[in-house]
Amino acid sequence: MGPLELRPHAAVSVVKANERTPMGASSTGIAETLGPILPPEIIRAAAALLEKASAAKLSIATAESCTGGMLSALLTDIEGESHAFERGFVAYSDRAKCELLGIADAIIERCGAVSREVAEAMAASALTQSGADVTMAITGFAGPGAPDEEPGLVHFACTRLGYPVAHEEHHFGDIGRGPTRIACLAVAIAMLDRAIGG
Repeated sequence: MGPLELRPHAAVSVVKANERTPMGASSTGIAETLGPILPPEIIRAAAALLEKASAAKLSIATAESCTGGMLSALLTDIEGESHAFERGFVAYSDRAKCELLGIADAIIERCGAVSREVAEAMAASALTQSGADVTMAITGFAGPGAPDEEPGLVHFACTRLGYPVAHEEHHFGDIGRGPTRIACLAVAIAMLDRAIGG
């Protein structure tokens, strides 16, 4: 089997996972790729968020660090609603945050890449650079790192055009990279939902 070939059971597992998490009579709201690995409630919340954004004619952009693009992947994985997603910035390193999002080196040096200030700057910059109506930024420590880095510390910032930036700080603890990232998705979706309102 070549390096790009999928094993036959891969497609079957996706179908079974989606059958376990129905979103209604149609296929709308099904996460085709991430369904097998994410909790059903997160997929349902993401589908509802995108439906609400579509109804309000609002587009979403993301700026992600510790989640590595998982939020963007989820929002583009919902069949029938992903058009509400405009774009995503994955700025994992400090350099990427500066180059992709225009975050000033001085802010990162003064406050640290995992901070309220950087999260808010990421959200504001994503709004400016994307042309989207609502943006969500995530920066944190998904797992153990340097001695002064708290595993599970994540800063979230969400903003909507014409509104102030909302910030949340979460301490998920040393629960592992995967569980931390999944917990981040739940927080981010909830914050986006509040920003869209309605």
